[in-house]
Amino acid sequence: MKKVGIIGASGMAGRAVYKLVTNNSQLEPTGIIRNEDKARKVLGNNANLLIGDALAMDNEELTRFDVLVDALGTTSAQADQQIELAKKLIEVARQSKARVIFILGAGSLKTGEDHHLFVKDLEKLPNAESWVNTPRQQLKELQFLKTINDVDWLGISPSANFTAGPATNYILGKDELLKNKAGESKTNSGTMAEVIVSEIVEPVHHKQRITVANE
Repeated sequence: MKKVGIIGASGMAGRAVYKLVTNNSQLEPTGIIRNEDKARKVLGNNANLLIGDALAMDNEELTRFDVLVDALGTTSAQADQQIELAKKLIEVARQSKARVIFILGAGSLKTGEDHHLFVKDLEKLPNAESWVNTPRQQLKELQFLKTINDVDWLGISPSANFTAGPATNYILGKDELLKNKAGESKTNSGTMAEVIVSEIVEPVHHKQRITVANE
């Protein structure tokens, strides 16, 4: 049985991953969370939790897991924690040989005829400066991960709109922002969880970033 640690398990994406892992008899989930009360409310009183700030934990506390899923959500002002945590998890994986799966943003995907970064479009939106630091830092996180060759990591980016919702049929891509036949660029949290759990059970993609969209 694979032991799966889910950082940020009480957030939108993390809870979807936790619940799907719980339903798989091959997997044993642990939610790694800072706020126990919130986690119990969204995951249930019987949820298996490791309480604390993943960034502040000793690496040894995280080496127990076969797979680590980074679903940490931050404010825009704290978005540099995305890179700090990525660096920490890479070091943990070097010690434990764990597989690490990172939920990245859509800003690092390419779009348009000139294949520009989607974050450039996000920067032009009204009031973007209040939140755009998050996709900027997630782009830097991916750039860091691309330098790592000695750890089995995988980054997964959602589409332009990443919202809570059930799993749907989905399409996979690599570095281009995806749209379905209806022209929508959307990923539900349940869809993201399906792809992550599939990669935990039967790994297919290694040391690369992929993207997923609702079909």
